[in-house]
Amino acid sequence: MADLDVGDLAPQFDLPRDGGGSLSLAAFSGKPIVLYFYPQDDTTSCTQEAISFSRLKPDFEKAGAVVIGLSPDTARKHDKFKSKYNLTIDLAADEERKVIEAYHLWVEKSMYGRKYMGVERATFLIGRNGRIAGIWRKVRVKGHAEEVLEAVRAL
Repeated sequence: MADLDVGDLAPQFDLPRDGGGSLSLAAFSGKPIVLYFYPQDDTTSCTQEAISFSRLKPDFEKAGAVVIGLSPDTARKHDKFKSKYNLTIDLAADEERKVIEAYHLWVEKSMYGRKYMGVERATFLIGRNGRIAGIWRKVRVKGHAEEVLEAVRAL
């Protein structure tokens, strides 16, 4: 399967979310959507990234965009994560990794010489038309939320 590219239609989803209910791309049709994928709640980099997006949430909203974080954690774990760090962004639970795989982000990783499968930290900016407007792969957390916000403003 080929990776997704700018201009491709974003794969749709409807997933359980923090706080109950579900999150879907269709619910935000006509708005820019920042969909960021992260490996696991309550780890150092994932926490820093979620805090950064939460801090900038009012700026994303002012630009008309919605921010959704997505990981394979459960909605219940997302609730604890949000509560612990006072996060304000929406979090989707992809326990079966169907969306993660649809975005080609279930990849082989390596740490200290050990290989394993995991979620690649990546962000997709989805335009008002449902097409991918920007892609950031193998994200470094520092400054990332600010960079994505600038791309949203440029839409």
